[in-house]
Amino acid sequence: MAQDTTRQVSRRGLAALTAASGLLLGRAARAAAPPEAESRTLDELHRAAIAEGGELLVYAGGDLPNGSAATEQAFMRRFPGVRIRILVDRSKYHGVRIDAQIARSRVAPDVVHILAIHLFEAWKAEGRLLPYKPLGWSEIFADYRDPDAAYVPIGLFSFSSVFNTNLIPEAEGPRDAEDYLDPKLRGRIVLGYPHDDDAMLYQFDRIVADHGWGFMDRLMSQDVTWVRGSAPARVMVQQGRKAATFNASGPLVPAANAPFRFVLPRRGGFLTWPQPAAIFQGARHPEAAKLYLSWLLSVEVQGAAGRQWPIRKDVAPAGGFRPITDYETRPARFAAWMQDRARLERVRDMLEQAIGPMQGPNPTGVEGIYPSTT
Repeated sequence: MAQDTTRQVSRRGLAALTAASGLLLGRAARAAAPPEAESRTLDELHRAAIAEGGELLVYAGGDLPNGSAATEQAFMRRFPGVRIRILVDRSKYHGVRIDAQIARSRVAPDVVHILAIHLFEAWKAEGRLLPYKPLGWSEIFADYRDPDAAYVPIGLFSFSSVFNTNLIPEAEGPRDAEDYLDPKLRGRIVLGYPHDDDAMLYQFDRIVADHGWGFMDRLMSQDVTWVRGSAPARVMVQQGRKAATFNASGPLVPAANAPFRFVLPRRGGFLTWPQPAAIFQGARHPEAAKLYLSWLLSVEVQGAAGRQWPIRKDVAPAGGFRPITDYETRPARFAAWMQDRARLERVRDMLEQAIGPMQGPNPTGVEGIYPSTT
């Protein structure tokens, strides 16, 4: 049964890959010739951003309140005179919020970067996005770029195991899904609800395809703590309130004396996706938006400490890790899976039935079609 499910996913994935996800395979229809790559320097873009008013509003995906505060501060230190606000909320809420704003003919953000790859394809088809090739365009892994530059990946994000080394010896840390069924971990696992987030849903869909629904029955007997979001789960592990999670991210190289590790599975693949970003047509601050995307793709940002894999092929991963293309992670498969919304809803409903309804409010606290940015 698990093998049949895997074959079905594979067939659907192959069909979707031929029709969608220009971000990864470059097969989206071309409405117009792509623009030339940005030729101005960051300093020149900085001056242009100040000249247009020095303001920028970004909607970013995430599940911690003000989760991009450090990015805001780093950007404003690097480019004095340009004030940025990055409003962080769950991708599913930002996506619906932007569609509601489009319906009202008043889109608030200049830039959006959220998980919802399928929405970027829809916005592109509707002509909502401003094509732009930021500085560093030629160094981005070609398979992860939209060939028409309607949107651009700003980084690679991966979910895998994160565990606390004060609670689990580093050599014994769980890596594979089966490791989380070890009786020694009973009552010590925290996971994000998979029916609350597409990335976590994908992880569970793959696990069930590989191990069957019996895995879920055994996992539920482990007295798992369920939370809303991947970052809250990671924070609980970092703080030592729980020992491990498998649907969270973390830096390839932890900070000195940090009591947690992000580790890859011993067998099989793990989830990785290129986070898409775009500038909206009619954005109030297009020059600041171009500065922001070019900065995010710069060597100084892509090579900074505390990150995962760079999206640029000329920047080496930290800690001796190999380029992302050397691992069994298949971002294209995830992008194709994201297009099959009917399948997602079926899997989401089945997992909610197995786990139970989500408990707790939206962890970011952001509400409304036009939320406050103060």
